[in-house]
Amino acid sequence: MSTSRPPFRAAIIGTGAIAHAHANALRELPDRAQLVAVVDVDQSRATAFAEQFSVPAVYTDAADLLAAERLDLVHICTPPKTHVPLAIAAMRAGVPALVEKPPALSLRELDELAVVEEETGVPMLTVFQHRYGDGAVRLRRLVGSGALGRPLVATCETLWYRDDGYFDVPWRGRWEVEGGGPTMGHGIHQFDLLLSILGPWSLVTAMAARQSRPTDTEDVSMAIARFENGALATVVNSIVSPRQSSRLRFDFEHATVELEHVYGYRNEDWRFTPVAGHEELAELWTRDAVDDESGHLVQLQAIFDAFESGEEPGVSLADARRTMEFAAATYASAFRGLPVAAGDLSGDDPFTRSMDGGAVPWPRLKEPVG
Repeated sequence: MSTSRPPFRAAIIGTGAIAHAHANALRELPDRAQLVAVVDVDQSRATAFAEQFSVPAVYTDAADLLAAERLDLVHICTPPKTHVPLAIAAMRAGVPALVEKPPALSLRELDELAVVEEETGVPMLTVFQHRYGDGAVRLRRLVGSGALGRPLVATCETLWYRDDGYFDVPWRGRWEVEGGGPTMGHGIHQFDLLLSILGPWSLVTAMAARQSRPTDTEDVSMAIARFENGALATVVNSIVSPRQSSRLRFDFEHATVELEHVYGYRNEDWRFTPVAGHEELAELWTRDAVDDESGHLVQLQAIFDAFESGEEPGVSLADARRTMEFAAATYASAFRGLPVAAGDLSGDDPFTRSMDGGAVPWPRLKEPVG
């Protein structure tokens, strides 16, 4: 894309760990973006972050930032409970918001965001960066062409490990602050990628458990999903798995496509196996490969491309809602012991108001907050 326009002016709200990934990605795009301000309620942490990344302005209140700065994009990297109010404030100030996962704590909150987006015409975007790695882009292209035949079976596994100390952070492990366990905060990246490949899901049957961690949320969930195209998939989300792995496998009529990584992938992490008689598909798979690593950088590049061309940037609120509805259906099915169809969770259903639906079958360990 042309770089004749001035760089996009970006700000980051929240300077915790994930904010460094955003700042590093912006630093890789000096001709396209400039990080002009940061916000954190902790003045010393914000100042240290600004010094590390040569950011000229520091604020301790998001409202002050939005009133004072001319911005093209604001990155929201705060704990999940604050995502929606901060995104709404940015949108009402005319600034697109790029929000870390999960974008909201409930489907109802997402619908509130949709109302504001409609009123303001300003987009709210979700960080689902694994959609943008080169392998995922090429796989969606092949699936769309029909060359692989019908999708038949898929597996999606986020097998990660978090020790008990992980939950010492006050907002972790609380439904009312974090929204859920690995289904919402860890595996959501992998099954978002799954959904971006397979398309709309139609039915979910699931189980969830708190196996061993000191958390009010689940530490494991498992789902079986049917898709509108007839494919069947399993989705596993865990934070009790010592050998960490993120695995996806897609079995089509004419080929198997596999990915194994942990927190981000390159082309070497993919494996393509054509059915005998369809060996030509291997050449199609590698055609135009550029080996972009999945991560914040490639999603930001895609967002800036869309801004420059006047197209809708991703990941849109509508796309994010489909992924969040899958998470809500996983919880609803697990806690009610019943399958959940797409669209079932609507109106005043408790699982539209919160991911726990008021139906968690194990006792609370942490004092409620908020």
